[in-house]
Amino acid sequence: MKKVLLFLMITLAWNAHAQSSMELTATEVAVKMIPGWNLGNTMEAGDKAHNFTNKGGLDAETAWQDTRTTQEIINYVRSLGFRSIRIPCAWVMGHISDSTNYTIDPAWMARVKEIVDYSLNAGLYVVINQHWDGGWLENSIANTDPDVIAKNKTVLKRVWEQIAETFKGYDERLLFAGLNEPEAKDQAATDNLLEYEQDFIKTVRYSGGNNAQRILIIQGPSTNIDHTCQFMTKLPVDLVSQRLMIEVHYYEPWQWWGMEKDENWGKVFYYWGTENHVNGSEHNANHGEEDYMEEQLEKMRRQFAEKGIPVYIGEFGANWRAITSANESQDKHNSSIQYHYKTFLKKCFQKGLIPVVWDTNYRGKPSMTMINRKDQDIYNEYMMKGLHEAMEEAVVK
Repeated sequence: MKKVLLFLMITLAWNAHAQSSMELTATEVAVKMIPGWNLGNTMEAGDKAHNFTNKGGLDAETAWQDTRTTQEIINYVRSLGFRSIRIPCAWVMGHISDSTNYTIDPAWMARVKEIVDYSLNAGLYVVINQHWDGGWLENSIANTDPDVIAKNKTVLKRVWEQIAETFKGYDERLLFAGLNEPEAKDQAATDNLLEYEQDFIKTVRYSGGNNAQRILIIQGPSTNIDHTCQFMTKLPVDLVSQRLMIEVHYYEPWQWWGMEKDENWGKVFYYWGTENHVNGSEHNANHGEEDYMEEQLEKMRRQFAEKGIPVYIGEFGANWRAITSANESQDKHNSSIQYHYKTFLKKCFQKGLIPVVWDTNYRGKPSMTMINRKDQDIYNEYMMKGLHEAMEEAVVK
């Protein structure tokens, strides 16, 4: 009961001091969003076979995880210290009620709006995006066919016209992100991406209301740090100044965060961080550890954040695994997870970057699930400890 009352007091105080105007710059808002959490595998779930249909329906929310989002769940997320939430969203993939006009199902739009309201009620800054969305655009960024580009731009504009209209009265605590992980691995594809992002910005800005000054998030090519720093040497033109952020994701290295079995070219990394290596193990990380992380984050800070373009790391994480070999150590793996989260978050806090934990609500291994939404408790204590240690050491309040 005491925890509930304390949370309510914090929320009331936060809301009482929240800015209701659109006066803050992207840099000023960025400070208020650290750290962030993803409502993953939820509003972006579905089947690409349902693109440009309404076959996803409201049940899509629990297609990839089993818990319907409630105000209580979002309140719990806020009580853990998170200050912003990213709500990945599908629109085209199963939520188009009129395929001729690309009309978003009103019931789906209302449900997204309800979750946005839960989040604002809890005192969180909120980001909604157009996620993978069946890949209709993200997987065709590099396509140079004029007809494909023209159709893609038509759909992109139409989708964002509707989202922008729905939320144009919302204050600066709501941010829009144009895409998720647009596939662009060279300069030509990045140039195409910039055109799409320019259309996203114009569509939102011309929609009126608070959207004229809303903070918008554009994605680097493939949301890859190296590609972004190499190919994104210019940004789309915005009608207002200091209202853009740039998004990248951090899943590094593959052998540590996602690889599922040993291959002939390399082993899965069970252990990350020089203090967590196990003597004699073939599964110690041999690249992509502390120094590499520092270099990657510092590149984004220097190229963007330092120049007034806040860096939004919309997803990061690493899979927590079950270590079954008698010659390996579950304890050292657990310590590696905790240290990885702590190190990454702390570096982001210190550099002013916005880290957003990826969380899927899958309660099993391997997984990146931090919070058990169903029971509103901590699923992965090592990830959570890493977060709280980083907040304490970096003095995030």
